[in-house]
Amino acid sequence: MEFAYSLSIAFKSLQPFIIATIITFLSLLVAVRSFFKRPRKSNASGPSTSSGKDETKGATPSSSCNCSLSRNGNSDSAAFVRGVAGAPVEGSMVTADVSNVVAERQHGASMMEQLVPEITTHALSYLDYPSLCRLSMTNSLMRKAANDDNVWKALYHKDFTLEQDTVTPFNGWKAYYAATRAVMNFNTEFFNIIRDRSLPGMIRFWLNADYVKCVHASGELFSGYNAVIFSWHLAFNLQQGVDFHVTDVRARVLTDMAWVTMKTYVDMDNSAFNMTNVFEFHHGRWYLVHHHSSVLLTDGDMEQHNVNG
Repeated sequence: MEFAYSLSIAFKSLQPFIIATIITFLSLLVAVRSFFKRPRKSNASGPSTSSGKDETKGATPSSSCNCSLSRNGNSDSAAFVRGVAGAPVEGSMVTADVSNVVAERQHGASMMEQLVPEITTHALSYLDYPSLCRLSMTNSLMRKAANDDNVWKALYHKDFTLEQDTVTPFNGWKAYYAATRAVMNFNTEFFNIIRDRSLPGMIRFWLNADYVKCVHASGELFSGYNAVIFSWHLAFNLQQGVDFHVTDVRARVLTDMAWVTMKTYVDMDNSAFNMTNVFEFHHGRWYLVHHHSSVLLTDGDMEQHNVNG
């Protein structure tokens, strides 16, 4: 009894120590358990290592992007200075610059627009009338260049005459060129009618008016429409068709009136004439109202004429 009582007294006195020991043991057990769990977590770091590889793989596209930018013409040293993050910015800047250039070209910015106007005019002056008209139908830029008044003035002087350099056409040089070419073509038709000895053609060619006049190379004057047509009827019956060689053609065109002067040759050695045709514009077309033909004096004829004079 005394032993049991003594044991209970001793247990009660040691109870705080026993509790502290148990708590210490449990704490130690938790600490040991945690210690052994950490190596196991480290050994099981395969997912962590694989995630690191994934991160490396994730960085690979950024590296390939840098290479692609280098292949597109960016400087490797610039990418190195700016770092990897700077490379996409550089790429976007280059893309923006290219887009701006493309946009400018789409809006008509070309070598043609950048040329000095005088150079453009000089370049287009080498084109003939049909080529210049075709060029104006290609696009708006070429139409603007081909419709320039200075281009048509240069073409007029090249195809027709330099005499009218001080002329300022009312509707511009392009319209003046077109009107002059129409008159020149109509004047050519006059010689085709003579070559073919076509009286119906000559009837249509002259304006039916009482003031029209015709002076043939013989010096005889015919006045009035009927008299003029009769003179051509006589000329076609008395001679064969004549094929004139026409040179030194000069034309002057007004709103509804034009005249053409020229030298004509039946034979380059003989039968040379000075001719003048005057036209009027009626009902949408040109008509001949005056024709004058006179013998072209040669140097020998002029000397003889001066002696006799």
